[in-house]
Amino acid sequence: MSGLPQDLLDLAVATAREAGRMLIDKRPASGPDVVQTKSSPTDVVTHMDQAAERLISERIREARPDDGFLGEESGTRVGASRVRWVVDPIDGTVNYLYDLPDWAVSIAAELDGETMVGVVEIPRRGETYTAVRGGGAFLRTASGETRELRCNSGVPLNRALVATGFGYAPERRAHQATVLTGVLPNVRDIRRGGSCCVDMCSLAAGRVDAYYERGVQAWDMAAGTLIVEEAGGLVGGLHATDPGPELIIAAGPGTFEALHDLLAPLDPAHD
Repeated sequence: MSGLPQDLLDLAVATAREAGRMLIDKRPASGPDVVQTKSSPTDVVTHMDQAAERLISERIREARPDDGFLGEESGTRVGASRVRWVVDPIDGTVNYLYDLPDWAVSIAAELDGETMVGVVEIPRRGETYTAVRGGGAFLRTASGETRELRCNSGVPLNRALVATGFGYAPERRAHQATVLTGVLPNVRDIRRGGSCCVDMCSLAAGRVDAYYERGVQAWDMAAGTLIVEEAGGLVGGLHATDPGPELIIAAGPGTFEALHDLLAPLDPAHD
């Protein structure tokens, strides 16, 4: 692979790793300061979220000043090129706040609106997940081993380990709990890790069999979606819609369809 996709991948990997190291090295021993809340008092932004996004934005702008940028903390910057970067500086901020390991730096690069490159760096696990459209998905482990990723496929729903997440608004959580009571009796078990992109990478690596969640945004899922798709998985919403805040479903073939059909009558689009 050469040319633009490789250049974008190299920049995304280097930037995600630098941001991840900074987030570990500069995390205060007493925990980062919460600087604001978003949808509810439990939906927090720390000063480290902001510092990481500034670092990522600066590195991308230095290398590619004409590109667009969409960041969770800073919003949209319109570019003059065909490339836009979609960034979540810390996906799993509450995990980071409590010094739990499942948080990540997520960086995706779009070309003409289509995600071409995805990188998810999980610093506390020493793992880097990467994908280029049409080129497969890969994991570089803490030991330096690189392996190609494949989702589990054809797993019957009653033997599927399903990852999910919950929103922060009390009303949304109440509904998600109701949906969960319809899902849990029909699957092997549920896992709640606290980061959309980490859950999607776990799916790509075969550590879980499926994932669904309501309330995720573009920056949460951009890189993870490409990683899952390049690992042979399916990602979508209900009834052949695109994944988005209403719902994201991800799984290998066979399991995806079964989970979709289980979720559809449970009205996960209700707010």
